[in-house]
Amino acid sequence: MTLRRGWGSYFLLALMFLPAAAGIAPAAETDADSEASYDPWAGLDRNGRIPAAEMPADIPNPDRWRYIPEARIKEGNLFQRFLVTSFMAPFVFHESDVGTGFGVALADSDFRLQRRREFLGVFASYTTEGQQSYVLIWDRWMHQRDLPAGGILFEDRSFWRSRVSYGKTLTRRFFGLGPNSKESDEASYTDELIRLEIGFERAVPEPGSNWVVGLGLATELHELSEGRVKKDGNRLQVEDLDPELWDEAEHRDLGRIQISTRWDTRDSPINPYRGWVVGADVDAAVLQSGGNVGALYRLYGGWVHTVPGLFHSGGSSGEENPPTDTVALGIRLELTSGDLPFFALPTLGGGHDMRGFIEGRFRDAASWIGRAEYRFWFIPRGFPLLIRESLRVERVGAAIFYDVGAVAKNGTRLFHVKLRHSFGVGLLFTLERTAPFRIDLGFSEEGYQLTAGFGFSF
Repeated sequence: MTLRRGWGSYFLLALMFLPAAAGIAPAAETDADSEASYDPWAGLDRNGRIPAAEMPADIPNPDRWRYIPEARIKEGNLFQRFLVTSFMAPFVFHESDVGTGFGVALADSDFRLQRRREFLGVFASYTTEGQQSYVLIWDRWMHQRDLPAGGILFEDRSFWRSRVSYGKTLTRRFFGLGPNSKESDEASYTDELIRLEIGFERAVPEPGSNWVVGLGLATELHELSEGRVKKDGNRLQVEDLDPELWDEAEHRDLGRIQISTRWDTRDSPINPYRGWVVGADVDAAVLQSGGNVGALYRLYGGWVHTVPGLFHSGGSSGEENPPTDTVALGIRLELTSGDLPFFALPTLGGGHDMRGFIEGRFRDAASWIGRAEYRFWFIPRGFPLLIRESLRVERVGAAIFYDVGAVAKNGTRLFHVKLRHSFGVGLLFTLERTAPFRIDLGFSEEGYQLTAGFGFSF
């Protein structure tokens, strides 16, 4: 599955609804006074509403800070904080190219007991198509403030991040390069990958500012081999479609430098309700096996706007995160230069790009995609979960989306090739504003795809 920043990098439906299935119960408190001092409703209303916190006068750009009530912060070890800031449970996901996956997740949103400033997550999974994946994630917010009345504020666009992962996927798909690749030419390959990544994003010149810059370093160690997908009793390989392309990529390792900048007026980069963004990223593979150098350049823009609630009145101004329906538009252009292996080229298809097509369905040296989405909430106050009443699904909603885009051998050809379209519906739910989850059912001329993940696709 695609990794994204934050503890929701995997689809943790089972973590929320089936906590007992993990076989772990909260350990008995060794400090009775500590347990007595913890109030599971501090800062929360019983119906799930969170009253807004009083912002300190010296907080810059106050609409860019998120409030976490004291009820969602607790002292103690991993077991004493179970189902408050620590979670362990099985999870389930589905991706059309790797099948249905099952795994276990250990997530601690208050790692090292710094009042939810740091997150540590460990995820392990195996799928019905033989994919295995093991991931360690660490995140740290740069700007955080304790409130005198209890709870904390954190600014959600400045953070440190790191990832360590190992995965072996037997069924990566390849259909050839170009906008007219045929579905019938489906080939597969096995990709064994070790990836190390560290980086940051930061709002400048002060917390919550519109200008956000980022820098990252990453190492990818790839070992490609024959795929396991059978079609009409045969296994069509990438080598059969393009031997030269395969030879260039088979044992390619990459050392990457990632530089990003954006002008972002949205009230949140994770779950925005209003504002717009324009940005540019450079992902340069400056160290490659064989001495090759290549880079991917990304330009993007987006706009989100609040619309009247379809199933609710929109909450109140005195609420931390009132139910808010939105319309969102986005566009992205990707170009490449130099020498990159085929698996590092821009693609369309999958859970974040052209959701009606299989992962990586279209691939070439350039791509563009435009997207529109209407997001609305039909259970605006959510419901409590099992075991602990104060742990809630904050709200449940849906989305209607449309994607259009194309790939080509260079940027000048992008708008002279066949366009691809997909549309569909999604199920949305959140635990808190910075933790949205989704399940998308996308349709296209080649059928449908069901995907699940953390965060919105754009």
